[in-house]
Parts: sequence; structure tokens; C-alpha cells
Amino acid sequence: MIAQSLIVDMLSPVWVSIKLAAITTLCLLLFATPVAYWLAKPSRGRAISRLKVLLMGIIAMPLVLPPTVIGFYLLLLLSPSVGIGKWLIEHNISPLVFTFEGLVIGSIIYSLPFYIQPVYAQFLRIPASVMEVAHLLEPSRLRRFIRVALPQARIGIILGSLISFAHTIGEFGVVLMIGGSISGETKVVSIAIYEQVEALNYEAAHMMSGILIIMGIIMVALIASVSRLNQRP
Repeated sequence: MIAQSLIVDMLSPVWVSIKLAAITTLCLLLFATPVAYWLAKPSRGRAISRLKVLLMGIIAMPLVLPPTVIGFYLLLLLSPSVGIGKWLIEHNISPLVFTFEGLVIGSIIYSLPFYIQPVYAQFLRIPASVMEVAHLLEPSRLRRFIRVALPQARIGIILGSLISFAHTIGEFGVVLMIGGSISGETKVVSIAIYEQVEALNYEAAHMMSGILIIMGIIMVALIASVSRLNQRP
């Protein structure tokens, strides 16, 4: 019974991490792909071009800021006393701090540049002639996006999804700040490893780290394979 309980305690954070990474990646697929397409489209007006540059800079902030800084401001924004958290309380909605839903929001924001950049680069690689022909044959912007742009950018979308999934699996600072360590809810595998090391339980830390290493090797191999496909003429 004790051994079974230890296995459950070790596997539960792994499951939370996988579930968080999967939901985060799915949300990025649905919402960040159109954003990347819009950013990659040529802009006629100077104001729109400047807006896109500004937005790209904001999206890239998680690449240069420590995760704890992003987690700290997300914690303030989602806390019941200020920002979105205060609005949720006023409308009788549970706050998002220290919940799995809050982890998803934080992970989307922190993983956004890791998804946007390869997808944006792939949209830029679509020949202008292809989009011009699509514009003549298909008047609907939505259909051009679905039938022409998405298939042309599929390699970048797959690559961005893999990178985002792998990146979310290893998150620590952001999820710790806004999710804490609630077993079965917000305790991801990186936090569980940290707690086992603090408790000097190196055997459990080794086992969970081994799971992450195996997953990391698989993800790196997949990313390398997709990148190789993307380099073909």
C-alpha cells in the first residue's frame, strides 16, 4: 500500500503536467495561429505595421523576462484584490489563482512566443503568388486562411505545437507563482521534483526527473525531425 501510494504521488504531478501542456498547446493552436497569420500578412498602413511590431515585442517578453517576474504580475492580476481577480469576485466567479485554470492562462502567456515564432516564420515563407491566386479564386478571407494558408504553414504549426508542449512540461517559475503546489490540481512535475529534493528524497526526485528526461528526448527527436522536413526545398 505504501509503495502504491508513493507511485500515485509521483505519477499525479506527471499527469497534471501532461494535461496542462496538452490544453495549453490546444489553446495556442486555436487562438495564436490566426494571430501569427495576421502578423505575417503584409500591412498597407504604417500605423498597422507599427502596431504589429509593438505586438511582436510584447509577445516576445517571456523570452527575456525571468518566469518569476511574469508569474508575479500574473499573480497580482488574477488575485481577488485587484485586476481580473477582483472583477471575478464582484461577479460571483471563483478567482483563478491557485487553480488549474489559472495555470492554463499563465502557461499560454509564457509559451506564446515559443508557438508564435515558428508559425509566423512559416506564414512568411508562403509565396506571395500563392496568396494572390488564392485571393482571385476564393473571395472569403476565412476560407483562404483555412484552405490555403494553414496547409502551407502546417510544418511551422506542428513545430510550434511540439515546442510549446515541451516548454510547458518543464515550466517552474510561472506555475509556482500562480498555482502553488496543490496535489492533483496545480502540482506539476517540476514543482514535485523541487519538493522531493528539499525533503532529501533523492530517489523519488531521480525517478520523476528520469520521466522528464525520457519525455524530453522524445520531444527533441520529434522537433528535430520536423525541423529537417522544414529545411527541404
